[in-house]
Amino acid sequence: MSKKRDRSVRQLRVGEELRHILSEVLVRGDLRDPDLVGRSITVSEVRVSPDMRNATAFVLPLGGGDEDEVVAALERAATYLRKEVGRKLHLKYLPHLSFLRDTSFDTARDIDKLLADPAVARDLMSLKQ
Repeated sequence: MSKKRDRSVRQLRVGEELRHILSEVLVRGDLRDPDLVGRSITVSEVRVSPDMRNATAFVLPLGGGDEDEVVAALERAATYLRKEVGRKLHLKYLPHLSFLRDTSFDTARDIDKLLADPAVARDLMSLKQ
């Protein structure tokens, strides 16, 4: 995946607009898939390809658990979600949507755990001196 600084302003802007639209649709609860009914889902980021034809939404159900089922259900609902996005976002090409589990919170938790380790804290203190 490309890094944030490698993406154009347009990609970032379209990705953020897609994130807002997807979040609105998910909050409305229009999806009838049993794995999505009654679920609160966070769309943390949407990355758009340089040609604007593909978009990957990073999602995580609030409270965790059943992440794989939620991502699979969103993949099944991708056609409907794409249609809803098309009603609100007018682009030359409407991007194909795909969904991935957001692992950034897991990464942050792992880093916090590492920094809390006494040996790491001792090493960091020695670097400050």
